[in-house]
Amino acid sequence: MQFLARLNRPWIHFVLLGILLLWLQGQLFPEPKPTIGPLSDARVEALEEQWFSAVGRPPSEEQLANMVSAELDRDMLYQRALELELHLYDPVVYQRLLRNMLFLGMGEGMSEQEKYKQALEMRLHLGDEVVKRRMIQVVEQLLLAANPPALPSEAQIATEFEQRQEELRRPARYTVEHIYFNRDRESEIESTIAQIEAEGLGPAEARQLSSPFLPGYRFVRQTPDQLARHFGSAFVMNLIEAEPEVNSWVGPVRSTYGQHYVFTSEIVPARPATLEEVRPMLERDLKSQARTEALERSITRMREDYEVLQ
Repeated sequence: MQFLARLNRPWIHFVLLGILLLWLQGQLFPEPKPTIGPLSDARVEALEEQWFSAVGRPPSEEQLANMVSAELDRDMLYQRALELELHLYDPVVYQRLLRNMLFLGMGEGMSEQEKYKQALEMRLHLGDEVVKRRMIQVVEQLLLAANPPALPSEAQIATEFEQRQEELRRPARYTVEHIYFNRDRESEIESTIAQIEAEGLGPAEARQLSSPFLPGYRFVRQTPDQLARHFGSAFVMNLIEAEPEVNSWVGPVRSTYGQHYVFTSEIVPARPATLEEVRPMLERDLKSQARTEALERSITRMREDYEVLQ
């Protein structure tokens, strides 16, 4: 009874009423959320131009909407970085602002710290795309540290391996040597091949009959893609169509540079990859996918803290 009597005092009623009114104010009149967007017409046009430069055609409405949404997410992450004042602690931002001061020819005679302080007072960090990218990167790292993606399980790796069998297939490999005929010597091809066959010349002996070929004359266990880097894709296609056999000549085979008489000493057929061969790549891809998904979940939650205007 004494306890209840102590509660029946005017000042306690006043405090409780104040707390109640404060709570009601928060519920009925919440603080407005920071606003992100909408993008200016100039930024939207810049996104369209970037797409056109990369793809060669204008984006569809859906593609443009996705780009605008991604850009607004970047603005939101940057806003969060500013709220956390990351620009005051990040060494990359520090060095970038000093570089900007040097570029502007400002801060002569000042210490680095004084230049940095002046750059902040001039709000240079707000208009620098490099600073923006760095601060967004740091926020993403903080989000991933708070909600780390799960490491890929053995079951996920096995499933990925099964689903990507065709993509992971190991290509054929060829060990070849060749005699090269530049375009000025193409009239000599038939007689030179006849000499090689008549004398039974191997690739080493026949090389003296070749025109100079800067990439070289012997290529060991090369995939079609690797051969294409030396001879061009047309050569690879023509060589495969000629159905080369081990320890025999084939040709002439045309390339980007001229014609070649090709001796094949080894063919390793294409085959399915083993899991252990591709495990590092599968783990890397799954980790990257999990990182992207974890980051997207964190960004989705972050959107609740802002009013994003499309």
